[in-house]
Parts: sequence; C-alpha cells; structure tokens
Amino acid sequence: MPTVEHPRIRPGALEDRTYQADIARRAIRDNTLVVLPTGLGKTAIAIRVIAEALLERPSDSVLVLAPTRPLVDQHARSIVEFLFSPEPVVLTGAIAPGRRAELVRPPQVIVATPQVVANDLLKGGFPLDRVSLVVFDEAHRAVGDYAYVAIGRSFQDRGTRILAMTASPGARIERVREVASNLGIRRIEHRSASDPDVLPYTHSIQVEPVKVALPVEVQRLGILLRTAVARRLEELRRLGVAPPGEISRRELLAIGQNLDRQIAAARHRGEAAPGAVWAARTAQAIAMKGNHAVELAETQGIEGLRQYLARQSEGDGARRSPAVRGFLGDPDVATVLRELDRVTLEHPKIARAVAIVSDEMARNPEARVILFTQYRQTAEKLVHEIEQRGDPRLRAVRFVGQSSRGADGGMSQKEQAGILDRFRRGEVNCLVATSVAEEGLDIPSTDLVVLYEPVPDEIRTIQRRGRTGRARTGRALVLIAEGTRDEGMYRAALAKERRMQEMLERVERERGGGAPVETGAPRSRASVQTVLSEFPDAPP
Repeated sequence: MPTVEHPRIRPGALEDRTYQADIARRAIRDNTLVVLPTGLGKTAIAIRVIAEALLERPSDSVLVLAPTRPLVDQHARSIVEFLFSPEPVVLTGAIAPGRRAELVRPPQVIVATPQVVANDLLKGGFPLDRVSLVVFDEAHRAVGDYAYVAIGRSFQDRGTRILAMTASPGARIERVREVASNLGIRRIEHRSASDPDVLPYTHSIQVEPVKVALPVEVQRLGILLRTAVARRLEELRRLGVAPPGEISRRELLAIGQNLDRQIAAARHRGEAAPGAVWAARTAQAIAMKGNHAVELAETQGIEGLRQYLARQSEGDGARRSPAVRGFLGDPDVATVLRELDRVTLEHPKIARAVAIVSDEMARNPEARVILFTQYRQTAEKLVHEIEQRGDPRLRAVRFVGQSSRGADGGMSQKEQAGILDRFRRGEVNCLVATSVAEEGLDIPSTDLVVLYEPVPDEIRTIQRRGRTGRARTGRALVLIAEGTRDEGMYRAALAKERRMQEMLERVERERGGGAPVETGAPRSRASVQTVLSEFPDAPP
C-alpha cells in the first residue's frame, strides 16, 4: 500500500489515495468545500492540507474547528498520529477565557469548538493575522447564527486559506450558497461513493426499511389525539390564520411565529394584541402539543406518551398556561389519559429494535451497533429493555448530549469521549444514541446502524447511515410504524437525498458560462472542480 511522502507527514502514516491527493492539491490553492461520503477520508485530506500550510508558513498557526468535544479530541489525536507539528492545543468551553488567551501563542495547531473561538474573536482575544489555514469540519452547520458563520466572516479577505468539509451539504442550492458565502468558499470538490476514483475504497451499505404494525390500542390513541389536533386546526381556520386542507408541522410552526410577531408588535406600540390573536396563539400551541403527543404514541412508545402527559399535568392547575389547560381539557385528550391507565402494552418498535440488536450479536459477537432515536426517554427505555433481556453478549449504553432542562442533565463531553473509547475497545458494543452521535464518530468497525424512526432531513439521515460501512460492508435498518408519519418521513428523506445528489451533479455538469473549470491531467467526471460562480439554479 503506497503511503504519503511529505516532510510534515510521518512516514508510512497515511495511505496515498489519488482522489484525496487531487482534492488536497486544489484545496491548498483555493478556499474549498469538500463534499465526501462518510468514511472516505475527509480527515486524511485535511491532514494533507494542514501539512502544506505548516510547511509554507511555519511561523503561523493552523486552526481546526469541530462542533463537539469528542470530535475535537479526535482531530487532536489525528494530528499527533499523522503530523510532525507543534503539540496541538485543544480549546473548549471547559477552559476559562483568560487561560485560553495564554495558550494561544503562534505558531501552533489549535483544535477547538467554534463557540469558544467565536467568543474570543468577539473580545479581540484571538490572533486573526497569525492563522494560515482554518479547517471547518461538519461545514454544513455554517448557516443561520451558528458560530461557524461569525468565524468564517472574520477570516475572509485576510489571505487565510479555508478548507470546509462535510458529507452532506443539504438538498437545496440556497443552503450550499449560504455555507459557501459565510465561509468564503470559491470551489466545490464533490465525490459520490460510486465515482470511479472512489469506488475501490468504498464498502456497500444495505439500507432496509423494517415495517412494524401498530396494535389496535395504539392506533386508537393516535386517532383520539389526531382528532384533538384537528379541532384546533379548524379553530385556526375560523380565526383566519390557517389555510384550508392539510397543515404540516412546519406550517403550524410558521403560524405560531407570525402570531408571536403580531403580539410583539402590539407590545412595542404599548398596546394589547387583539383577543383573536391570543386565541389563535393558544390554539396553535395546543395543536403543537397534540402533534407531539401523536408522534410519541405512534412512533415512539406508550411510556414516552405517558411521561409527556404527566409532565403537562404537573403543578397547580390554576397556574398552568392557557395552552396546557386547553390541551388537557380537550375531551379526546382526556379520553387518552383515562385509557392510558388501562394500557399495559408497549410500542412494538421497542421489542423489534431489541431483537434486531440481539440477533446481530448472536450472528457476530464482535459486532458494533449504533441504535439511533430522537428522544432521550426512548433511548433510556431501549437500554432498559436490552438489559432486561439478560444477554451477556449485549453491552448497551445510552449516549446523549448535554442538557440544561429537566432532571436529566445528559452527559458531559468528557463522559461522551469516555463512552466512545469504551465502544472502540469493545467494552460497550451497542450505543443507544440521540442526534449527538450523528457527527464525527471515527469508529470504522460499526457493523449495523438501526434508526428507531426515520428523520425527514437528508443531512441527518446521511450522517446516521454513515456510521456504518466504513471498513467493511455495513447495514442500516429503519424502523417504520405502518400508517403513521414514519412512512412520510422516510419517503421525504429519500427524496431530499436524491435531490442533493442531483444538485451536486448538476453543479459540476453545468457551468452556465462562468469561469472555466480547471484543466490538467485527465480525470473522471467526479474530479471536476466547480467554481462557486458557476452554480446553476437548482430546483427546490
């Protein structure tokens, strides 16, 4: 196996792959967004570009940014493993600002979470002019008010090279444009797993939907809760704030935001908002609560629904908000509360998920499995059920993020890093994880990913699925409750992912009369480099 030869890269440490070398060579010359499937070596590309920056500008620093502490630690380990470089300095929120200022002394390699760098930039405590390269990992986050945006804008027009990396930039050209604009990106380097120069290094991922039939008792709870939601949607229509026909969750959220703006505008004028506006806002909030209850009943579990309704019922009734009083006072919600006292079954997804994990361990005792779910209470329930199974081959642990709400404070980033180390060593072989595990897990031996529910977001779907199929063929199973929103979410995720691939391919194929595509040695379609100004408009 050929390895990379470079004065700053440790001999024999890094496999020499042609597509990685091509991408790195171009990224050294221009601010580049690299879109590469998970497991195909975005870190290796970053190492090549960092090595060149250290060689060309040895008196300046390199800044590597990653959204989570475990991923920051992972990048720091990679730099030590692959590079002859100054000892990497790790900056996170656990280090006081004054101490961070003392640690930043160019030249060095700094690996940091974006929030701390954004805060230090705001206070003028970060040496902008002494940074030759900034690497943005999980660059699709560079939208809205995320800290990547402020950092990217701070470094633009300073001669600092920018390398941004992601497995999934999104399905809409507008989002890619926003990421590129915020980070100062001029060129896109995209590869898919089927491209000729990448294909020898890929491993297939078998994606299989697993349909689960809902018991009649659970179906009835869903019908009652949907009726409660429909009652509030009809009220919103009567008040003139909702259109006829079906109303999606996103549209319902937008209605609430519009009503909040009306209330804020009235308050700014020193007036009270009209009673109809307040009535509509209450109806919208009740509908949102009902929608959440439907989702818990139909796609998560009865225990999760029971806990949610119990939280709504807590405290003195007189002190509850109008929305909570209206929700609990709905006749169909009241019926659900009564029937829950008699329901002893659990959602069939739980037993199916546990059986899938158990079967995988029986087939391959050395396997690693990640079981994703949206909700912490579902993760807790799944771990409990796996433990109750009493199978010594199954060593499951919950893997969740931090939280400032409720009694469950979640896990610190130090605890997360410790669990990942145990997972790599095989002390734990099943992570039951929420979205915190979607990004940056460097675990090449993961054999199976189970999605307890589909998510209608192509970025998150790709990130979750990409936890498997790295070192060998992997499997991804998606549990779908029949006749529920699971089915629509699954279809939506597939459609958005197709649009993302079509958009990226169109970006490369159509130059639209802009600057010419760089030429050089013959290469596949996948190796075409696209100038940002050449982007065509893509369909939504």
